[in-house]
Amino acid sequence: MIQVNGKSMTWVEGMTVSSMLKEKNYVFAKIVVKINGKYVPPQQYEDTIIRDGDEVQAIHMLAGG
Repeated sequence: MIQVNGKSMTWVEGMTVSSMLKEKNYVFAKIVVKINGKYVPPQQYEDTIIRDGDEVQAIHMLAGG
């Protein structure tokens, strides 16, 4: 199991940031991801592995005025 934004999600061997975002239907253009508090740059989403027990934050950046 992993935690995504404070909610449990089933972990799968080989899960990447990209596959997790697709699974959760997070398709926002501007999204910031942290794993265990460490920022993951968007260009590393395909290659960054999420490990069993990790805590993931996926934050959609909004602009307002």
